[in-house]
Amino acid sequence: QVQLVESGGGLVQPGGSLRLSCAASGIIFSIYTMAWYRQAPGKERELVAAITTGGSTNYADSVEGRFTISRDKARNTVYLQMNSLKPEDTAVYYCNARQILNPALDYWGQGTQVTLSS
Repeated sequence: QVQLVESGGGLVQPGGSLRLSCAASGIIFSIYTMAWYRQAPGKERELVAAITTGGSTNYADSVEGRFTISRDKARNTVYLQMNSLKPEDTAVYYCNARQILNPALDYWGQGTQVTLSS
């Protein structure tokens, strides 16, 4: 059974930092592209950051330079370090695992809430 379990969300002030974690089980972690998406109220889910099996990364323009995605193959975990947080970063953040050569293998976590409030 595939499980992606996110943690690390919470309430933070603008300008603050959070680190999200996503622990994967039931998949061969090293062969999946891992990504973080987010969905704000009333908006569509959007890609925040992704990291390939080879470690290449890409980011949404809105988070470039503020967020960093990384993966730890020994721990089967992907992280999202979020710095200089802004009110518009408020959303539910979802972890995603996808095998590029077989898109049917596409899994999601349950989401973790990130709320910016002063």
